[in-house]
Amino acid sequence: MLFYVHAQDKPGVADQLLEFAEAHWSYMDRFDSRLILRGPTLSDDGEEHTGSVHIVDLADRAAAERFATEEPYWRAGLYGEFTAVPAVVLLHRELAADAPYTLVTAKWPPHARTPGDVGQRPLGAEPDGRLSFVAVLVDDDQDSTTGMVAAVRSLPDEARSLVQAWADRLADGPAPLKAQRWQRGGRN
Repeated sequence: MLFYVHAQDKPGVADQLLEFAEAHWSYMDRFDSRLILRGPTLSDDGEEHTGSVHIVDLADRAAAERFATEEPYWRAGLYGEFTAVPAVVLLHRELAADAPYTLVTAKWPPHARTPGDVGQRPLGAEPDGRLSFVAVLVDDDQDSTTGMVAAVRSLPDEARSLVQAWADRLADGPAPLKAQRWQRGGRN
């Protein structure tokens, strides 16, 4: 089962992140074959690390919570909070190594769906090429959508506008979007 795991940095931990970087990488190496998407969220100017995002294939919610809380940055007290939510991937394209990206997320009250409902809400005949990754967030039983996450090859304002109409359709109404800079992660 895929999970969207997002951990937020506590303020002022940049130097400590560097201190624990190798431990973080070694930990993530253990999950390398199960990581679908990964990388840090960044400040508006793209200069500071603000958190980490992972889409990872794990057995269940308990495993997703262990993934988050056994991570070295969390164990060192550098993260303030984390989110672990089941996800259904709708689009996954190769990410460019040197392009600016934005992570666009939305949360909404659980919206009931039937199996296959997500696939019946297409991203369009041919989704915009700047959309690199899109997943709908679901409850543990996958009976309801609860939000979405997208990685868009653009800066936040443009990314938000590229995702808004799709998110509104999926939420069956206006979906409040959050957009923040993000970059592809991993050792390679």
